[in-house]
Amino acid sequence: MTNILIVEDDPLIAELERDFLEANDYVVHMTENGADALQLLDESQIDAILLDIMLPGEDGYALCRKMREKTDIPIIFVTARKEEVDKIRGLGLGADDYIVKPFSPTELVARLRAHLSTHDRLLKKDTGKPVIEQGLTIDNLTIRPRARQVLLDGKDVPLTGKEFDLLYFLAEHPNEVFSKEQLFEKIWSLDPIGEPATVTVHINRLRDKLKAVSGRPYERIETVWGAGYRFHIE
Repeated sequence: MTNILIVEDDPLIAELERDFLEANDYVVHMTENGADALQLLDESQIDAILLDIMLPGEDGYALCRKMREKTDIPIIFVTARKEEVDKIRGLGLGADDYIVKPFSPTELVARLRAHLSTHDRLLKKDTGKPVIEQGLTIDNLTIRPRARQVLLDGKDVPLTGKEFDLLYFLAEHPNEVFSKEQLFEKIWSLDPIGEPATVTVHINRLRDKLKAVSGRPYERIETVWGAGYRFHIE
């Protein structure tokens, strides 16, 4: 069974989410505050999280940051805060998606299912004969897909699942330009309409992390103005 953690202090919203999730055969765990949510995450097998921002005590932003340090499972903000700056902040802290209240329960379940499907595909292990990982090495960058590890100048680059997927996808298609919409559809497996901020935030975070490890900007991930992004190789 797939276990979903709802962190929501509005009982009506929490019950609505629970009812639709249970109708789709998910096991639901509910809490209204950060402390209990972190404890549940430590003690239970949670597969995805629906997270409000405006919570009593510690807000959803701070909670998302702590959760992302513990786990790579899908985190979806479900919140009344609809400003673009809020969405960018939430995605920048490691959330996989951002849904604004009032929301369509059908869309919520569809997006959750898509994120879980993507995450499950990445976790599947080959049950046949052992496979020697080939990976990609481009100058000082090494990407090991089976280990989901990135090395830059021989140093480990700590990436979230989506950041890794984005880098690996671009590196596998050198010099090919992808629009934000195409990248969102490829990496998130969701309808790309209205989601350019998600890709922009993850590209910026990916660049920041590569720069933090090497001490200099990583220039192979290029912005092609008006078109999208590419992994440039001469």
